[in-house]
Amino acid sequence: MNAPDTLYQSHLDSLPLRGRGKVRDIYDVDADLLLIVTTDRISAFDCILPDPIPGKGRVLTAVSHFWFDRLGQVVPNQLTDLALDQVIKDPAERAMLEGRAIVVKKLKALPVEAVVRGYLIGSGWKDYQRTGAVCGIVLPPGLRQAERLPEAIFTPSTKAELGDHDENVSFERCAELLGRALAEQVRDVSLALYTEAAAHALERGIIIADTKFEFGLDAAGVLHLIDEVLTPDSSRFWPVDQYQVGISPPSFDKQFVRDFLESLSWNKQPPAPHLPADVIARTAEKYREAEERLTRR
Repeated sequence: MNAPDTLYQSHLDSLPLRGRGKVRDIYDVDADLLLIVTTDRISAFDCILPDPIPGKGRVLTAVSHFWFDRLGQVVPNQLTDLALDQVIKDPAERAMLEGRAIVVKKLKALPVEAVVRGYLIGSGWKDYQRTGAVCGIVLPPGLRQAERLPEAIFTPSTKAELGDHDENVSFERCAELLGRALAEQVRDVSLALYTEAAAHALERGIIIADTKFEFGLDAAGVLHLIDEVLTPDSSRFWPVDQYQVGISPPSFDKQFVRDFLESLSWNKQPPAPHLPADVIARTAEKYREAEERLTRR
């Protein structure tokens, strides 16, 4: 299923496979290091689709690396100084991984996802319509769909197994899972990361409506930013010039994929249907546009 410049699934003989997620393949390097390979797989409605998006893995890797570098003063992160050729000696394997694999510290991942919302959209909008609150955080009355919130809010969720849905939880439940001091640190760091990133993106014509961060601890208990950061997969990006309160703005991520799947009679259970060539091409273009705008590359 791998075509030139497209990687649906990696296969390495030189390192043991630790696991595969929806998008990433993870390998053990040694007791302290992991190799994370970002493939071109794409998921929707918690199902992995059979067709990759060419170049998507390289875009996600480049965007995450940009943010890791830019936000390093806010919180330590998973990056190491090791180059790919220091870990992968085989030239053929290295060629497959170039631009889409990074060597990272092996950290203990926290059992929550740190979701920050700056705008009222998605499940937050549905929650607000029902209750006047988002994940238990009471908001002013009369807010409209896609409206900017008075201030960004932290709405954690628990991590689901592959194929299941993440579950939004209250901050109190987050504190029970992590301990109050660590939960408060995760909340404060997440809001600081979002605030700085949202300001940068806005200057480049992108609204970051919401995003999710993941964190891990090292052996000394120091908090680190891990996984992917502020990518079109982990965030809702809107073009400033098409933003309008009262509607769901177009996005830079899986919009074309979701729109196509919603037009089918598919029950959103595996196996997922194949994507038409034009949906694949337009989705790949949107991912590239997000990278170019954010990183100026």
